[in-house]
Amino acid sequence: MGSLNFVLSMFYRVSSAVISPTLISELGFTSVQLSDLAAVFFYAFALSQVPIGLAMDRVGPRATMGFLALPAIAGVLLFASGRTPTELTLARALLGIGMSGNLMVVLALLAVWFPVDRFAFLSGIVVAVGVVGNLLAATPLALMTMHLGWRTSFLVFAAANAVIVAIFLLVARDHPPGHKPFSGKPPSLFTGLGRLLGMYSYWAISLASFSRYGYFAALQSLWLGPFFIYGMGLGEIAASNALLAMGVGYMIGLPVSGFTSDRLLKSRKQVVLAALGLFCLFTILFSVWTPSPEPWCIYPLFLCMGFVAAPGQILYAHIKELLPPPMIAQAMTAVNLFTVLGAGVMTQLLGLVLSGEPSCLVGPDGFRPLWIVGALVLGGSFIAYAFVPDSRALREGDS
Repeated sequence: MGSLNFVLSMFYRVSSAVISPTLISELGFTSVQLSDLAAVFFYAFALSQVPIGLAMDRVGPRATMGFLALPAIAGVLLFASGRTPTELTLARALLGIGMSGNLMVVLALLAVWFPVDRFAFLSGIVVAVGVVGNLLAATPLALMTMHLGWRTSFLVFAAANAVIVAIFLLVARDHPPGHKPFSGKPPSLFTGLGRLLGMYSYWAISLASFSRYGYFAALQSLWLGPFFIYGMGLGEIAASNALLAMGVGYMIGLPVSGFTSDRLLKSRKQVVLAALGLFCLFTILFSVWTPSPEPWCIYPLFLCMGFVAAPGQILYAHIKELLPPPMIAQAMTAVNLFTVLGAGVMTQLLGLVLSGEPSCLVGPDGFRPLWIVGALVLGGSFIAYAFVPDSRALREGDS
């Protein structure tokens, strides 16, 4: 049920891309307001990470999830009934708070319930299931919006949200039977953060997560929609199918990269470096691509891009294996702060580097700044992450 709850988080993150043309025509959203609408979810999400880490250390993941369900459901109800850009932006902020613990709660449970050499694979499965939310926010949401309207469509997801959280609270347990949790006092906010802030590895891992997911989410949650429609000349359904292909690639890449890290290479660093490097190469390819490719060419290209953008859960495994058990929840949420903050910052940064309204940009040349910025950011994070020591937990488990 935790994975299904994460499906909703992933859906809400990127849902504004498909309905953005409707918001422009119905409510008069400008390019800046669309950037704000997409980014505010990630800012609210990011600012919630430190309190979530403290809450999980003290009251447990299950209770934390129950509390967060309240702003989540309130946010989607307000979004479905909002009449102005301001109301919808406020609703997205509430959604960001409500969805901010959906992944971290499940990862904290996996860290307690399963051994270290299964964490990356299982967390990859969880995120892969969650990517179904991205898929729902592509072609299925476009079809729902056409038949039900976007407001009714979001009410359907609000009802699903309430049911999933209720079942999660009934079945989830913070520890396996007979497990003795850490009995010492959890580190204080300032002690734990002080140790993290003094680690180069924390900053480099956070930068890698900021860049990888931030750029991917900015593209998928907002900017690829206008790129496909105005830059490539695709219709709304064809553009949604291209987003769907990227989501499918991302979903496949998660368990594959997790298994490769856990069992084949027994390395966190090698898998992440390969993914960052290939993701950067894709952005360079699109920055120099002048002709508009046919849809049959677009779909496999973006499926591969989604695949190489996927291995983010390995970064959580990496940071947790560099720190002692009492700091696991705080460390993972501290990295997640930068992960989701990256999505907000990159969404707005890409909006700033585009000259003019998206509908006024004709052909792929007008969207070239999207790819140049991505190449620079991903390349920089690749270099910084290359100096992080690899986790020894997997190899020590074999000895």
